[in-house]
Amino acid sequence: MDLDALNASEIYPLTPEDALKRVGASLESYDTRMGFFKQNNELFQSLELGSGTLEQAFRLFSREQIQILKPDPKRPTHLSDYIGIQVEYAEGLDGVAITNGLVQYAIEAERKRTEADVKAIIANRLEAVQRKIDAARVSYKTDKAVQIAELEEEEQLKRAELEDELTSLRENLKVKRESRILQLEESVRIAKSAGILKPNPVAMMDSSGENKSGGMPLYFMGASVLQAELDALKGRSADDFSEPRIAEIAREMKLLDKNRKIEILKNRKDDDLFLSKLAKLRAEEAHLKAMNLNLDKLVLVRVDQPAEQPLKPVSPKKLLTLAIGIVLGGMLGVFVALVRVLFRRYSPKN
Repeated sequence: MDLDALNASEIYPLTPEDALKRVGASLESYDTRMGFFKQNNELFQSLELGSGTLEQAFRLFSREQIQILKPDPKRPTHLSDYIGIQVEYAEGLDGVAITNGLVQYAIEAERKRTEADVKAIIANRLEAVQRKIDAARVSYKTDKAVQIAELEEEEQLKRAELEDELTSLRENLKVKRESRILQLEESVRIAKSAGILKPNPVAMMDSSGENKSGGMPLYFMGASVLQAELDALKGRSADDFSEPRIAEIAREMKLLDKNRKIEILKNRKDDDLFLSKLAKLRAEEAHLKAMNLNLDKLVLVRVDQPAEQPLKPVSPKKLLTLAIGIVLGGMLGVFVALVRVLFRRYSPKN
């Protein structure tokens, strides 16, 4: 897996330059070097211990013999960035294995660190998505409870208003009935006094022959008719049938007994189906869970030139050593000759 595949996931953007810097920092890291030493202790058995331990000898070796090489930022002559490593070692040490092993250890350590970071990011995002899902569910349940409470309150208000209207209508009908009874009782007495037992058709007509019952005194209806109506009113137990609105109120109150909207809200089995935000969050959660980033084969950097066995040692340089020996030997010979001359010149004569 290369960096392009990692960047395509949009989880953990990492440029080649950043990857190179991370591996370089890992090579310079004391923890990385010490981790490599502990894992490959056998490679360093030939270190000169002096009076210290093998670990102390490695610390000195790491500090003085391992050098990281980088391009000079003031002289941009290279077409691309690089990180190099230079290791000087004494005879008896496998410098090639140490160098290549340290490079691979640093690359692997950084790969594992990157893998851990990616897994942590995915886990954190999954946790964040789950928190959003939980919050959405709580919010929805709260909204549903509020909606049910509002509907129930509206139902209670409507029922109270209908009951108030019904009470008012019944009171009004009762007052009208009682008023009618008083009116009929008076008319019955008048009709009986006037001897009008039955309706008088002639008296109920005006001069043009039209029925004038609307403006005619009630007693002209006759005592028998008035008494019959009076008895009916007195025997009436309720006046509801005489007002159509009462029947309408009864129907409306019957409908309030079962509020279907409240019933449906309370009987919902799966609230998640009604969460508009949940579909997007579920999709994000599924995407994160299905993300299969095989970071075991992640290539952070490319090793351009592994370390190889050098053709000749860096030191000691034989020609340089021989030249220095000749010069120092000549200087020493001249110095001895001068001392002998001076000694003879100033020595006392016999």
